[in-house]
Amino acid sequence: MPFPPRPIVQAARQSKIIIIGQAPGLKVQLSGIPWDDASGNELRRWLGVTKEQFYDERLFALVPMGFCYPGKGISGDLPPRPECAPLWHPRLLQYMKDARLIILIGQYAQKYYLREKLKPTLTETVKNYTTYLPQYLPLVHPSPRNKIWQKKNPWFEKDVVPQLQKIVKRSLK
Repeated sequence: MPFPPRPIVQAARQSKIIIIGQAPGLKVQLSGIPWDDASGNELRRWLGVTKEQFYDERLFALVPMGFCYPGKGISGDLPPRPECAPLWHPRLLQYMKDARLIILIGQYAQKYYLREKLKPTLTETVKNYTTYLPQYLPLVHPSPRNKIWQKKNPWFEKDVVPQLQKIVKRSLK
């Protein structure tokens, strides 16, 4: 690992929505605040929530597949460390008894949780998000690198984001 372990996670027994992402990027690793970057800004916009709501652990648990920055790869950050989710996710999820929804961001979280229910592509999985409700809601990663994907898939902003906001609002009540 490029840095000493510094797990970046936010969770409480009362968390209503669990967001399972990939792994912290370098900026988040340095700040120690989950989703403290451009991806977090976009994610909060998609969810239709304020920063205050997002960082209220009674509302949102922020749990990555890999808890620490995995390092830089050829075309972006390396994948999340594979030992983190099997070791820590069952313990965390068991602890959060009030969770009403788990949002799965990106292919790593979706492969891990949806397993055989996963569609052949990330796009198909996200497009068919209603298949996984009410337990899971798969999303593409909100990274600026995925702007190209969003331009190719305008249905996401038009159809999925408004429904996501309604589901989040309901789940937080």
